[in-house]
Amino acid sequence: MTTTPEPTSPFLRACRNLPVEHTPVWFMRQAGRYMPEYRALRAKHSMLECIHTPELAAEITLQPIKAFGFDAAIIFSDILPPLAGMGLNLEFVKGEGPALHNRIERPYDVDLLAVPPAEEIMGGTLKAIKLAVAELGQTPLIGFAGAPFTLASYAIEGGGSKNYLRAKSFMYSEPAAWKRLMNKLVTVQADYMLKQVKAGASALQLFDSWAGHALGKLDYERYVKPYNTELFKKLESAGVPVINFSTGTSSYLDVVAACGGDVIGVDWHMPLDWAWAQIGPDKAIQGNLDPVALLAPWRELRARVDDVLDRANGRPGHIFNLGHGIFPNVPVDNVRRVVDYIHGRRMKAEG
Repeated sequence: MTTTPEPTSPFLRACRNLPVEHTPVWFMRQAGRYMPEYRALRAKHSMLECIHTPELAAEITLQPIKAFGFDAAIIFSDILPPLAGMGLNLEFVKGEGPALHNRIERPYDVDLLAVPPAEEIMGGTLKAIKLAVAELGQTPLIGFAGAPFTLASYAIEGGGSKNYLRAKSFMYSEPAAWKRLMNKLVTVQADYMLKQVKAGASALQLFDSWAGHALGKLDYERYVKPYNTELFKKLESAGVPVINFSTGTSSYLDVVAACGGDVIGVDWHMPLDWAWAQIGPDKAIQGNLDPVALLAPWRELRARVDDVLDRANGRPGHIFNLGHGIFPNVPVDNVRRVVDYIHGRRMKAEG
């Protein structure tokens, strides 16, 4: 019988609840607008050009690793391009965000959506992963995708939303079409995430950024959980750690965790130790500094970092992260100080 060797990177060890010398740290949106290197590159290239050009995406992915020494990289991309590959017209509008100009309005629109393989619709990202991994050495790379509910909401709303009226109305009034839509998204996202691992990703993260803000526990259990559970089950064959990340789900975090994933990512609305009690001791946890805290003076920021670390209480299965993505106006020096500070705090000796 072949035994898989234990990983050596702090990030991958924490994902597996194995002892680490220091708490591993990475930030969502760590490659982004707060970095001058990124802004300089984006001044010459559009968002979609950066995503679909392998060399550009790989370069952006590596920028924060070279600058700050994060314990993991995450491939530069976005959760929405797979929707474009399925047939929706995606545009990133400057100053407004993403827009899907032929949004889903009726059940027939769901039937028009294609379910192409990842090589056809996200081939640039898959190649970018290979390029980045070749440069990262021992630093693991995280692949990612959007969860079915979050993508379905974008597809039906046509962009961002404050109340999710269109998405929820469609969900309630067209249950058969909703099921077809969610099943198509599970198929496309499972294939895409598995192909990211094949390209070299060492871990995966599923972003369900909208479910907790749109749905209560009963609706989540009925309209989201069956599909997230199916997707996580499909990802088990990848053989890499999978992070289940959502926001606004503190009132039913146990239900979210039951869907699957080796690591549960949590936002900043709940204390880390409380959140860990909800998901159980067998799963690792990721989080959960308030992203706005990165704008605070160092004394206040350090106190917030200490609070997160202290609540983890030296348990090995903790990955330090923000409760959501980093903001564009965060000072670069604050990011550097946080990473250095966490790396300098050694884990408490067991026993």
